[in-house]
Amino acid sequence: MKLSIFPYVVQNEILDNLKISELLLLSFVSKNMKKLIKSSQITRFKSISHIVYANGFTEFESPVVYIPFTPKSDNIMEFIECRDAAREETNIPYFRLNVSGKIMNFRLHHKHHYLKIYFHPSDKESTIESIHNYFLDFFCDTVEYQYVENYRQFIPHLSKLSLCLSFWPQDWGRIRDIKNVEEYLASSPVLKWMNMSLDNPELFSQESKFYQAKSISLKLYSNNVPTFLRHFQGRQAFLRCYKWDILDLIEFMNKWKSGEECRKLEFLKITLVFDNPPNELLNANGVKHIDATKKPPTHTLPVVCKYTYFPNTTPITSHSYVVRITDNRVASVSIQGKSFCFGVWNKTEEEFLRMAT
Repeated sequence: MKLSIFPYVVQNEILDNLKISELLLLSFVSKNMKKLIKSSQITRFKSISHIVYANGFTEFESPVVYIPFTPKSDNIMEFIECRDAAREETNIPYFRLNVSGKIMNFRLHHKHHYLKIYFHPSDKESTIESIHNYFLDFFCDTVEYQYVENYRQFIPHLSKLSLCLSFWPQDWGRIRDIKNVEEYLASSPVLKWMNMSLDNPELFSQESKFYQAKSISLKLYSNNVPTFLRHFQGRQAFLRCYKWDILDLIEFMNKWKSGEECRKLEFLKITLVFDNPPNELLNANGVKHIDATKKPPTHTLPVVCKYTYFPNTTPITSHSYVVRITDNRVASVSIQGKSFCFGVWNKTEEEFLRMAT
């Protein structure tokens, strides 16, 4: 079918019903086709907030590119390193495309028909850079790109690219080699998201970029929640703990209220592996309550890292809240099963109370 023979309205209707992966493939036909797709899909492309490069977490998984949390959340590209003949599927011929001035070998996925790009390991960096430059030109300039993988040596340094890394040893236990991780973080940009399991966050220096990650998912095997919260400078924290103390959470709320800790915090969730947090937390000194006859507003935010399973933080609908003295900002507080949830509003107490119905 030759798309150019149809009126512009019909062309738009056809393009509107193609998946993003299909539009991407079609864009390689010619410069005019690429220009047509970009002009007709402006609104659609502007609705894409993130594109994720998800590197394989084992040597048997291939890195993929996908758009998270969309009605058609399918892969748009897959990267295949050609290390041996078996991986090259030689019974299926390549086709070659010019991507940002670099000629590359492609095949279509046999079932989902998105592009699979084949390259030698030594070309990995230049291949990803060329693909990334094509994306920057093809999609809307408001798109944020996130690179997600297990902690390895290769990290591309590309425009508009945020890093979301998991730090897991080969046995999937807790991190013990803190020195190497500390040195790696020191030489890298501040991470958008970090996933880690360890004994004691005190092993990191107070100035470490460990505490500067925008969002962190952390499993703690010892009672070190106060240490972490004392130094954390990010926006979102998801903690799983084996040991804890109710006084630690009360102390955190008091220090947040005074403006001593976590001034940039937007959301905190502390899940206890074995016990449930007692409801007495919601009656601690300084915790306020919305009138029981009113329905409180629901606190939820987009998650910082779009690699995670859910697009938003856990909703908090609670009559309990605390107020920060320094700026009169409010944080909703709730106990949900085994989790203590703390959500900070960009509202004063007066504005917050007006939202209750």
